[in-house]
Amino acid sequence: MKMTTIETRPEDLGQILIKVQDDIRQLKESLASKGDGKTISIAELEHALSKTEQGLQERAEQMLSQLNNRVQTLPSADAIQPPGFMTLETTWDLRKQTRTQQRVEMSNNAYVSRDRLRQPVPPGAAPLLPLRKGESTQLQGLTPGQQSKQALALRVMYNPHSQANRGVLNENFGIQLPLIPQSKEKKKLAQRALNLPVPAPKPLMGSTIEHLAVLPKANRVDAQLAPPPITEDDARKGILSLIERGLIPPAAQLTLDPSPVKNKIMLLHDPEDRNKPPCTPEIAPALAGVRLDLSSKTFETVQETMARMPVIPPHPQSLPSGGVSRTMSGKSRGTSASSSQKAKTPATVKTYEMPLQPLQKKKPPPTTPASGDFKMISHRFAVQNGRIRDTSSEFLSFKQHYCLTWGSIVTTLKHMEKMLSNFAVPVAFINGDRLADLAEEFELEQPPSLDDLLSCIVNRDDVENIIYKPGRRFKGPNGRDIASAKIQATWKMYRERSTYLEYRRRKWAAGVIAISWIMHIKMAKVRHQLKQVRLDNLEAFRRRAKKFAMSWDRIKKSKRVVIHIPSLGLNQEIRDSIHDFGIRQNTQMARLCDIRDPNVDVIFVSPVPLSEETLQYYSKLLGLKSAIDSGNVEDQGEFSDRYKIIVPEAIKSFPTHRMCLSSLLKYSPQTLLRIKNLIKGREAYIMTNMPHIDDLDIANYLDVPIFAPEPEVAHLYSTKSGCKRIFASAKVDMPPSEYDIYSLGLLHESMSQLITENLNVKRWLFKLDDEFDGRGIAYCDVPEHLRCYSWALKEEKRYGDKWSKKWAQEPVFIKILSEIQELLENHATPVNTKVYPTWEKFLASFLSKGGIIEACPPSDSITTLTVDMLIEPNGATSMVSCGDQIHADTPFSCWGVSVPQASVEPDLLNNACLHIADACKSRGIMGYFAIDFVTFINPKTMEQKFWALDISLQYSDSLAMFQLMSFVSNGTLNTKTHVFDVPPPRQEAKKRRRRLHGQDEEQPPNTNRFAVMSTRLLHTNLSVVHYSVFFQMCRAHGIGYDIKEKQGTVFTLIDSFNREKLGMLTIGETLQGALASFARNLSVIHQEISAPNMQGDTNFQRAITDIEGILGTTIQNADEEEPSSDPQ
Repeated sequence: MKMTTIETRPEDLGQILIKVQDDIRQLKESLASKGDGKTISIAELEHALSKTEQGLQERAEQMLSQLNNRVQTLPSADAIQPPGFMTLETTWDLRKQTRTQQRVEMSNNAYVSRDRLRQPVPPGAAPLLPLRKGESTQLQGLTPGQQSKQALALRVMYNPHSQANRGVLNENFGIQLPLIPQSKEKKKLAQRALNLPVPAPKPLMGSTIEHLAVLPKANRVDAQLAPPPITEDDARKGILSLIERGLIPPAAQLTLDPSPVKNKIMLLHDPEDRNKPPCTPEIAPALAGVRLDLSSKTFETVQETMARMPVIPPHPQSLPSGGVSRTMSGKSRGTSASSSQKAKTPATVKTYEMPLQPLQKKKPPPTTPASGDFKMISHRFAVQNGRIRDTSSEFLSFKQHYCLTWGSIVTTLKHMEKMLSNFAVPVAFINGDRLADLAEEFELEQPPSLDDLLSCIVNRDDVENIIYKPGRRFKGPNGRDIASAKIQATWKMYRERSTYLEYRRRKWAAGVIAISWIMHIKMAKVRHQLKQVRLDNLEAFRRRAKKFAMSWDRIKKSKRVVIHIPSLGLNQEIRDSIHDFGIRQNTQMARLCDIRDPNVDVIFVSPVPLSEETLQYYSKLLGLKSAIDSGNVEDQGEFSDRYKIIVPEAIKSFPTHRMCLSSLLKYSPQTLLRIKNLIKGREAYIMTNMPHIDDLDIANYLDVPIFAPEPEVAHLYSTKSGCKRIFASAKVDMPPSEYDIYSLGLLHESMSQLITENLNVKRWLFKLDDEFDGRGIAYCDVPEHLRCYSWALKEEKRYGDKWSKKWAQEPVFIKILSEIQELLENHATPVNTKVYPTWEKFLASFLSKGGIIEACPPSDSITTLTVDMLIEPNGATSMVSCGDQIHADTPFSCWGVSVPQASVEPDLLNNACLHIADACKSRGIMGYFAIDFVTFINPKTMEQKFWALDISLQYSDSLAMFQLMSFVSNGTLNTKTHVFDVPPPRQEAKKRRRRLHGQDEEQPPNTNRFAVMSTRLLHTNLSVVHYSVFFQMCRAHGIGYDIKEKQGTVFTLIDSFNREKLGMLTIGETLQGALASFARNLSVIHQEISAPNMQGDTNFQRAITDIEGILGTTIQNADEEEPSSDPQ
């Protein structure tokens, strides 16, 4: 007889039992075939039974062994079933060889509607519910939304008082509950009778439980802090909850007390029971000798749990088709609880399939109190003289406890022994648990550091005191060798590092020298190239100037284009100290009036952007030319094709560099190209202000001449020392002075000599060579502060006419020289304290740049004149304008001019200007330049003195305003008589009447005009008034210009955006009238734009004060002239 071989899949218990049943059936048939009258051998029967039992026992042991040794993992979160579900149970009946299916309730929390129980299933899958008639689909898996909906429907079904209860029962079970209306009181009584909970009248809303404790933020940031204590309530939540909330570290070793694993003595069967027949008369004879012992404690617990689950009552409509299978499965469940004790029921195989209907809420698994933070056993052992006492009980206990990870711990122990041995530590006590943790951390990484090893030592402070003691490293084994190696290594390091540092220093020095030499070569090459370029430009400038001089007679009578570039080519230091340098260059907007000549077109390069309002104003102003010529206001024209205003694009690229306009234009290729296109094929030349070296580059690019001297010549003779040379060459009177002073000794000697020779001069001026507009001036009053001044006057009086001799002046000179240093240090004062706040700073600049010492006129009434001269390219000289200066800020700075001058005889002034012009022409100077004179009454002789003070080789502001005066009045200046005449107004034709006897003849109209002009008007309150409002305000107060009478007021707009500065021109028939109108205009404007609490920063009041002084002087002069004219 051959037994059937059982497959090696122990989990397929049903297949094993079926094959065992086949073996028993074969044994039965074998016994039956031998029982036909013959004697049955007991030995053969026992042999067959023992062989069958042995096979079953081997397969059972194999199955249990594989089940116990199989590695099991927790299911994923997606695979965990919801709390409470229902599955199908498939039961095999070994007697009838049939399989029945029954739904098994797993909880009572959810419910699946009957329409959803029968869904299509994949081909080959087991059906979930018995098919009804006419149905061909089975159930598939439920989505999370369907499960949630089922759970909600189940809760509604459990609550009979819910409004949706009737609908859920009707939808899922087809039950239509009757509608029994009843009052609230009856409803509550019914609930109490049925022992149902009565809802509270006012339910409380909100959470009724407290939040669980979590790991504090400090512990989450710093893992080295001790964890917080665990309360008893937290411990009841279980170890998994404590670990997830962070109260127990993930790497903590937990010891459960009491342990969940309990030891119990195993019961072994008596071998004699193997031959005893089983006491199971109801079982089939074929299974009488079979004993199954396949259940374990865990398996029994699962079966008991399954047996205690309630059974879902079958649907009324499904009883005919599926009632039998459900009944049979119910019986099998009823007897499965005792299947391990009774052998009367048939063997069943249960298969759990897809969830159907969650009904009950699964209870949480039991938890174990947390005990990971408090270890009952602490492993500590000693290391003595660098060796572990491996025979001590503590070490043996530690080794036994960590036997599974002993390999990595041994490596860490070796590092610990080596460290303690190297430092000759006598005794160290090791914390074994911490050492084990350290071994796990550094098992696959770098060796542990000294601090890591010290963290495992209990007596760390004592060990650290020993380790960090100097020289302790050399107390261990081979200490002398280590010490000698350390000394050698230190010396080699010092030697090599010294060598390296010296090498690096030399290499750095060599690199610096090489780079410096390379840069020097390159800079020298660039300087040579720039020098050559400038020499080429200068040569081209001279060549064009020569050609320009030869063609000037033709050019000034033909059509031409004048390119006005109002650039102040001062040095960089002066430009940086000028506030609003761009506005300061834009004070000559009146150059546009050159279109008065019909042969001249103007290209004006603006140093600042101009607003549309400003452009419209100048368009209207220049459009008055036809009306001015005809005297009719309505005859206005359009002259926009005669002038162009261009702004270089480099202004935006260099907003803070304080570059002069010529430099900005040089770096504006688009503007240069536009100008070149505008002058193509036409005669043109450049009219600059203060010449600059970049003007040569612009002229070379445009291939046009410059109506100015060479930049170097202009800068040389515009200095205070340079103009003294011209005056000396022209043999004109000038104040006592010394120039070209560059040292302190020369300053003291020159000052002492000048004071000695001119004791009548009370104030001496110190002027810097390269400053302009009265900025670089300081003064010192001698009579009040020089101690020997009275004695010097007595000496002068004593010597009389011999005082001019050097021997007579020598004692006074020596005395003054000894006091001059103290005099200057204590009493010399700069005029412009914003630029030079102290004498020390002024003196430092004076000695570095050079300067002059000049006498201040010894009079209280001083008048300064300005004369604008022109030297044409062909050498012709002429006076363009002349006027008396008006001072506002300081008496040394020109604020405005009254034209024409009325302080000096015209012949005297013309003669001096002619001589100066000849001296300038001999030095190659060409173009416009301004000469400053001063006149006063000598208090000793009571005669008028006339001194030449300064020369500015540039196009001055007064000249630009004079061009505006000529444009709006259509007048000319008689340079011989210094009278400005305008054409008489056109008289309408009148009928001639006979003049009666004694009637005076009609006086001809006055054609003389005087003007007061200034480009320095400053008032910060103007910024709050737009130009349109400003002109309306002026019109309301009668401030305007009369084209017919050729008198009135005209403004020049020079600041388009801040609007704090502007220029003003006032023309009148008399000088007193022009001055009065100018002062009245300033007063009206100030009153209109100022408030008592907002006066603003202005120079109006100072200008009005100076004008009033000039008016007083003119009135006094007029009164003195009247007696002389009466006898006539």
